[in-house]
Amino acid sequence: MTLPDRPSWFSEPCFLGIDEAGRGPVLGPMVYACAFAPIAYRDTVGKQAYADSKTLTEDKRENLFEAIQQDSQISFLFDVLSAADISMSMLSRDRLSLNTLANESTFKLLDSALQNNVNLQEVFVDTVGDAAKWQSRLEGKFPGIRFVVCPKADSLYPIVSAASIVAKVTRDRLLRDSRAPESGGTGSTEYGSGYPGDPVTTAWLKSSVDGVFGYPALVRFSWQTTTRMLEDTSCAVHWEHEADDPGQLTLDFSAAVPGRDRESKQQTSKGSSSQTQPPPVASSGKNRHSYFRARKLQRLCQPV
Repeated sequence: MTLPDRPSWFSEPCFLGIDEAGRGPVLGPMVYACAFAPIAYRDTVGKQAYADSKTLTEDKRENLFEAIQQDSQISFLFDVLSAADISMSMLSRDRLSLNTLANESTFKLLDSALQNNVNLQEVFVDTVGDAAKWQSRLEGKFPGIRFVVCPKADSLYPIVSAASIVAKVTRDRLLRDSRAPESGGTGSTEYGSGYPGDPVTTAWLKSSVDGVFGYPALVRFSWQTTTRMLEDTSCAVHWEHEADDPGQLTLDFSAAVPGRDRESKQQTSKGSSSQTQPPPVASSGKNRHSYFRARKLQRLCQPV
């Protein structure tokens, strides 16, 4: 992340705030953002109407974001983690938690600020997990910088509030402008807020699922909301596994499809099997293209 303009105040002692938007939604990206300014400008930043973005109306956030962009003494950076990136990381063989992704994004923002020759002296961060542990880790990775990590930092420190506004407005715009290429451009764009509890978002999820391919990449497949809907609406997929690889995971999106009973739905609410699971599909992989062998993809039936 390289800033197009590097004002002279970058060389002055600066303070920086970091916050995110979109941690909980089932739709769209998570955005981490930082805002920074000269320490000499701290009092002026404190007099602005910056606040935790969740407490502001959309119009107020947009207006404040425009004001931040116009303020020559404040700059910002942001990092976008797409829904596909989040799903891939959380469902991969080497699983990464959302906290790990958040930590990596925070490191990336700080590295970028330093690479842009910002003279960072103080950094304020809204906590991710254990505040003391996270602060110690940041201090170890970035010696010489004073860190303050605490809950509700976006309400306590105006520079973090500014970062919160940048993150929220950026995420909202990205979601609003998103299109699902999988639908051929004909799908609904009434996404709502993207949160599982939003009825508009829930309605979009119900109308956008494909019985075979599931959801567009706009959706976080790693969320329980998505998994439950796939179990209820999509075809079962039984993945080939190799006997010498016990670490592989079994994903079974069983389901109800038109004209089919629910005999394939095997899992109880506690995750135990209520019926006999179908045997693994055996295959030597012979004559299959390397693409399918590498991804453990297996033909489920013989050609007609």
